Amino acid sequence: MVFAVVALIALLVVLIGWGKVPPFVAFLLTALAAAFCFGMPLDQVAKSMEKGVGEMLGGLTAIICLGAMFGRAIADSGAAQSIARTLIDVVGLRFILLAMALTGLIVGIPLFYSVGFVVMVPLILTIARRADLPPVYVGLPLLCGLSVAHGFLPPHPSPVALISLFGADTGLTLGYGLIASVVALMVGGPVLALALKRLNAVPQAEPGAEVSFTVAATADTATPGAFNSFTTALLPVVAIAATTALVFAMKTPSETKTIVTFIGQPVVVLTLALIYATFSLGVLRGLPFTGQMARYGDALKDVAGILLILAGAGALKQVFVDSGISNALGAWLQTVPLHPLVLGWLIAMVIRVALGSATIAGLTAAGLLQPVVAASHVDPNLMVLAVGAGSLMFSHVNDPGFWLFKEYFGLSLKGTFLSWTVMESLVGVVGLLCVLGLSVVLPG
Repeated sequence: MVFAVVALIALLVVLIGWGKVPPFVAFLLTALAAAFCFGMPLDQVAKSMEKGVGEMLGGLTAIICLGAMFGRAIADSGAAQSIARTLIDVVGLRFILLAMALTGLIVGIPLFYSVGFVVMVPLILTIARRADLPPVYVGLPLLCGLSVAHGFLPPHPSPVALISLFGADTGLTLGYGLIASVVALMVGGPVLALALKRLNAVPQAEPGAEVSFTVAATADTATPGAFNSFTTALLPVVAIAATTALVFAMKTPSETKTIVTFIGQPVVVLTLALIYATFSLGVLRGLPFTGQMARYGDALKDVAGILLILAGAGALKQVFVDSGISNALGAWLQTVPLHPLVLGWLIAMVIRVALGSATIAGLTAAGLLQPVVAASHVDPNLMVLAVGAGSLMFSHVNDPGFWLFKEYFGLSLKGTFLSWTVMESLVGVVGLLCVLGLSVVLPG
């Protein structure tokens, strides 16, 4: 049984990593192979896969799509640049690493990683030039902030999907995730940047890019104010955290508690946040409403690939469940002499190293670990974070983010391993240590 599961995961790795098969198709092919391998009745295979796709996308599609549109509002309005400039102005060049790290975390909450990278790198390079500081020294803390948000915090696709699969609570996961994120960010961002200050980098700007860099740094009149930018970007986090705290404070059921619970649902929070952002960052600043809607439509196109990955992972997970192999695997995994959180981290790390995608690593690991979470006493919120930490580990040449960082900052392969790969690995290790620490201090 264990050998068969390992072989199926290896098949998935070969299809995606070597064959360059689209992840959605690779997941479906692996699900079919699993169904035949475990002897599922032929008339049940298609039904099982359809059920898995439906259950996975049913509760996540709206959240991910709303999150993408909200992130586009933050990016296109210039709110991300406004946040960065404000933090740098407040702390000054002396604490610029702290300012960049906090900028990355705040901006990384609403923005998908790839969007945040493209939006913020021009500003990083401009700040580095004007302050006469090494680009990697300035940029690493900010990009580390984007990375920890991507791995640990909803509404990013992988954490949201893991919350659903493990039956975790969005508010609690967000609260615990912020604790782990801040600690991991300080180690993987400012501390590592200090050690790499002398790392040689020659950023390669594309033709015409210098103009956009200057605009990002100087066109204050084109960007929203600091209060507006911070308020809008942090609205989903504040709303989820506040409603979660209120629900815990209200011990007995009541109409008020029902209303607060309703408002605190991620899909409701993101809908309200999107409406607020549309007006605060758009309509009230004189931007055409129809233009904003067009950009939201483009944002939905950007998440199509993510939704398909989620759908394929759901199909594979459901075949594991319906074939009975999931429970058998869960029972075996519980005999492995490792803490369940360490086991989750390790499985996600292995898949991440093999495939390069944090999202695919997290979802594949979750399909294997779901029965472990259900059968053990491990906190599902912490398991979400442990898997997220493992999915960030050891980014290397099979990860598009590795090459983005290398090319934008003009680094050698060795320099990229010393900076980007070490940063991601530090975040993964420190994140796991924080999760294990939380498992000790949290009640029950």
